[in-house]
Amino acid sequence: MRQAFWAMAAAVTIWVVSGFGVVSQAQEADDQDEFIRGYASAVLASEFELPPECVHVRQAVVQLLCEPETDVQLRRMLTRLQSIPGVQGVVGPTGQATTGQASEEPERVVFLPDDMLFKPLIADPRWPHFSASYQRYLEDEDLRHVGSATFGETFPFVRFTWAPQHAIDAGLQAAVFSIFDLASESSDLVNADYWVAATTALRLNGFSALGRLYHQSSHLGDEFLLRNEVERVNLSYEALEAILSQNLPLGLRVYGGGEFIVHREPDDLKRWSAQGGLEFRSPWTMANGTMRPVAGLDLQSSQENGWGPNLSLRAGVQLEDQVFVSRKLQILLEYFDGNSPNGQFYDRDIQYIGLGLHLQYD
Repeated sequence: MRQAFWAMAAAVTIWVVSGFGVVSQAQEADDQDEFIRGYASAVLASEFELPPECVHVRQAVVQLLCEPETDVQLRRMLTRLQSIPGVQGVVGPTGQATTGQASEEPERVVFLPDDMLFKPLIADPRWPHFSASYQRYLEDEDLRHVGSATFGETFPFVRFTWAPQHAIDAGLQAAVFSIFDLASESSDLVNADYWVAATTALRLNGFSALGRLYHQSSHLGDEFLLRNEVERVNLSYEALEAILSQNLPLGLRVYGGGEFIVHREPDDLKRWSAQGGLEFRSPWTMANGTMRPVAGLDLQSSQENGWGPNLSLRAGVQLEDQVFVSRKLQILLEYFDGNSPNGQFYDRDIQYIGLGLHLQYD
């Protein structure tokens, strides 16, 4: 593998290791308690109209200090507090304790849920979200300084839950993936991929799965066409995809899956592809619970390109807000080596390093 790959791989390894040793264990526990306290305070304020003084956290155990009006409301509070990431137990105002999930039955049907059963993939170049990145292409005949912009999101519409952390939902994903030639006089649009999917997601405790039927169409930018002798490909297809994911100890996650193209243009486009990866989200935070080391490795290969591996590496920090708890801003170093994920250039081998901002809702 090329030198840039090994440099990036070493950086990812060093960063993952630093997630374990960057602060002392005592400070890590304090930061985690502070994050949980802020998270719990925001939940109580927004969902139950209770002040921050109603919650106390020690060693990842949440104590509810205010007495709710009814037993039903108490059970709802205990269940909601127990669902906060990192919480080891919840103690009610009269000393009743819970571990694992609280005993209240969850709502069976929820419309427009505010979280995702299948969490975003950190290093997948085609995960729908909002992002902006600078990419330095290496040894490419047409591009060198590239700007990448993504506009997209996941929208779950309805969710059915039959037990705590056991649920299935249906929704929509939509995105536009675009790249721009920053070295040109007007930062010309090079390629834009329009992408939309009907989705279903499943969660069973630490296991989750995502199924998608999606459409993608790809378009070259007009200015890029005028400046370059590039043959335009009318690339448009629909595909079925399934991805399985399992959370592991110490903030690790492994996933894998594949897809099959059900309709295609051009009609000689080969149908099968596969994907797998590994992620790290540090269980410990820095800066009073607002900064978390993260890293991801994504591998994809397709029958169209002879099953050669397409490697994507990303590593950096995730900024977290204790009030807007579902919003995550990631600042990531990026490395890619393989066939271009940009539709009009799918048969072109590229390599780049970069730096990006990625806004995730999970």
